[in-house]
Amino acid sequence: MTDGAAIALFLDMLASERGAARNTLTAYAADLAQASAALGGGLATADAAAVARLAAYWAPLARASAARKTSAVRQFLAFLHREGVRDDDPGVDLASPAQPRALPKTLDPGAVEALFTTLASKCAAAPDDLRLIRLSALVELLYGSGLRASELVSLPRHAVRPGAGHLILAGKGGRERLVPIGRAADAAVQAHAAHVPPSSAWLFPSRGHHLGRLRLWQLIKALAVDAGLPPERISPHVLRHAFATHLLHGGADLRTLQTLLGHADISTTQIYTHVATRALIDLVNQRHPLAK
Repeated sequence: MTDGAAIALFLDMLASERGAARNTLTAYAADLAQASAALGGGLATADAAAVARLAAYWAPLARASAARKTSAVRQFLAFLHREGVRDDDPGVDLASPAQPRALPKTLDPGAVEALFTTLASKCAAAPDDLRLIRLSALVELLYGSGLRASELVSLPRHAVRPGAGHLILAGKGGRERLVPIGRAADAAVQAHAAHVPPSSAWLFPSRGHHLGRLRLWQLIKALAVDAGLPPERISPHVLRHAFATHLLHGGADLRTLQTLLGHADISTTQIYTHVATRALIDLVNQRHPLAK
């Protein structure tokens, strides 16, 4: 079986059995195509020595990139072995580069307040500006609900029902989750939705499709500049991290946070525990029997 045919089967499995998102499939396809090219089109039939050469081939890359590519090859070869396409699985000996987990970038409440104060001032100065009405809905949902950028821009037109207080979202990997919507976010979304044609498939339409993630990124950066904040510190994903961080500071537990963020594994959510250090110290000092 050629590499191209084997990779196509693997991607089909990821889509049908694991519900992999399109971006995930694209990344796997690119990584496996690159590995195939590095081995002269012999990835599907590679022996342990050939697979080991991939580690040296990826050595100049950043550890995150090398780890992702290693994982793709290991899963691909394991799939071929499982399906009986090959008798062995040389990927089991392909070591993944050690990678320290980066702490999430976040914002302190003062920076978030500066963003919202600036946005409110802009909206008050031009209450009929549809771009500002849309921006208000975007920012409220990002910080108020912790949506991923891709989830936010692709929301269906009627995803947020007035007064419901939540939406049901098919998020990463096709997993459904309930996303609470605060009153301020609900009001901002309804103000924006009033100007979106009922026939639109998207809540945030743009040129026959939905708003792009790059455009959302640009809008958030521009707002940061207007608020006097360093734009390199702020992005849609940073606002998602701020949502999680501030909830944890407010007393939310990790299981609840895992549900709200749509994490499949709680180990992903546990990265936020570093931000709760001050709150934990205060808790011990206030609640421990010896504190008095």
